[in-house]
Amino acid sequence: MSTPSNPQDGSHGHAPTGSSMALVVGAIGVVFGDIGTSPLYTLKEAFSGHYGLTSDHDTVLGVLSLSFWALILVVTLKYVTIIMRADNEGEGGIMALMALTQRTLSKGSRSAYVVGILGIFGASLFFGDGVITPAISVLGAVEGLEIAAPGLHRFILPITIVVLLAVFAAQRFGTEKIGKAFGPITSIWFISLAAIGLYNIVDAPEVLKAFNPWWAIRFFMDHGWHGVFILGAVVLAVTGGEALYADMGHFGAKPIRHAWYFFVLPCLVMNYLGQGALVLEHPEAVKNPFFEAVPDWALYPMIILATMAAVIASQSVITGAFSVSRQAMQLGYIPRMRIKHTSHDTIGQIYIPGINWGLAVMVIGLVLAFQSSSNLAVAYGISVSGTMLIDTLLLALVARSLWPKSRHWIVALCVVFFIIDLGFVIANGAKLMQGAWFPVVLGILLFTLMRTWRRGRELLRDEIRKDGIRLDTFLPGLMLAPPVRVPGTAVFLTADPTVAPHALMHNLKHNKVLHERNVFLHVVTLPVPYAPEGHRLKIESVGDDFHRVYVKFGFMETPDVPLALMRSCDHGGIYFDPMDTTFFASRETIVATANRGMPIWRDKLFALMHRNAAPATGFFRIPGNRLVELGAQVEI
Repeated sequence: MSTPSNPQDGSHGHAPTGSSMALVVGAIGVVFGDIGTSPLYTLKEAFSGHYGLTSDHDTVLGVLSLSFWALILVVTLKYVTIIMRADNEGEGGIMALMALTQRTLSKGSRSAYVVGILGIFGASLFFGDGVITPAISVLGAVEGLEIAAPGLHRFILPITIVVLLAVFAAQRFGTEKIGKAFGPITSIWFISLAAIGLYNIVDAPEVLKAFNPWWAIRFFMDHGWHGVFILGAVVLAVTGGEALYADMGHFGAKPIRHAWYFFVLPCLVMNYLGQGALVLEHPEAVKNPFFEAVPDWALYPMIILATMAAVIASQSVITGAFSVSRQAMQLGYIPRMRIKHTSHDTIGQIYIPGINWGLAVMVIGLVLAFQSSSNLAVAYGISVSGTMLIDTLLLALVARSLWPKSRHWIVALCVVFFIIDLGFVIANGAKLMQGAWFPVVLGILLFTLMRTWRRGRELLRDEIRKDGIRLDTFLPGLMLAPPVRVPGTAVFLTADPTVAPHALMHNLKHNKVLHERNVFLHVVTLPVPYAPEGHRLKIESVGDDFHRVYVKFGFMETPDVPLALMRSCDHGGIYFDPMDTTFFASRETIVATANRGMPIWRDKLFALMHRNAAPATGFFRIPGNRLVELGAQVEI
């Protein structure tokens, strides 16, 4: 398989170039922002009024021990060590994991259908996380102004909104440039976390006892069955774990692992312990232990640095949302949107304007609605824990089918992960009426949209196939009395290569001519990130200069049909002269009807989505000056 540097060539070029250290720094700048800002609000939330905990010695050590072991078991062991092995040819994220899992199951089976439902719902929850993370991270950072100068409280919301607008406006410059700018800043952030932690640990080394899991067990013993609800705050320490997996295609697994094991994890642990040490010495500091732990002389610089780190936290989730969106687009779960490549070297680095500004509107709306990071923390967690639970289920299926040598111990660990994730889901579910309803409602809404688009596409294909004429019947009849043939090549885009395309039928009916060479083109999306170059094209002759052509793309590629056709002669196929080739496509108008297919409201929803989707011709990069579109009405 070739790996040229041109991102449009559809090859496997997702392996980033440059030195490994540069990749590690870039990964720190983009991937770890979400989990790196968790110290801003995790301990603060654990001792907020929602849970009724007092900041006594045993409770502080218990919460710290729970947070530490959550980082070890969920992020280090589950995501960084194990689940990153479940890459779909280098790509990560729940959609890639879903596609990988479905490849292990019988096509069309009930199991494959259930896995698809789980994957889509997990992706919907991931988008919910993507909306809350920027809001809570930036708000949590800017709220440090209250510690430095309480009179600045009224400026917190305006500053937060301005920062968020700047974050989303910067996305068009791309992950590569942002990573280069943010990598060093995030490195300074993590070093500062470690320094602040060490500064406070020296005053209360007793806090190091939190490494002992007995304190976590004792917490549950002291607080009884309702102690499980504290997991609703502990989960904040591991938010961003699933983003590490989703962003894997941007930098690769090895740089992410090295950065986590040897830099990010030690810095986070030291900061959490430092906050705990401060609370042990000064229980009243629990109102905002992160900024209270900062020396007075460093408070304003730390607020600025924390705001910059919060911007980077937003970046890690936004880039993950771009990756998951393109995967969902290619797999047929969301309408086509314009995708812009932002790197000449790495095909995984993209910008999707529609997703970017949709997120921006929802994030700023959340900030205005919830007003503070404490209120947002109540809503946060349910989407993260739900996604992590689904990841565990899919990981178990992948391990059982694809990892025969290690399946037994990984499946056993998946049972442990399932129990932990289920605890997180239950704890966050208890906050449903206080604000956790928002990501759940958003997830259900997105899930409904994706399932409606997928089902509507299936119904549309069925209607086209039902009303169409099979090519093996149509062509022999046509050639008994052939129409006038004109020079050139006509390429007819079709969703079903066995049926005469609507565009061909309309062209014959209205123009009464046939090109000297006719191609029925069917684009196939494979359940792998990148199609093997040698297997991208399949050409079948059906006689009388009619050809059936299959063009294959992976779900992480941006399809370029003209380029793929131009390269067909390199593999012994047909030569396509760009100046002598005309593309024909039919653009269907959906008419919603009752008692057919989906409920009428879903039919109308699909019709609305179909009307506003980017046309397939633009998505496939077909030049407008070589395109003829013919309309058709289809009832579903």
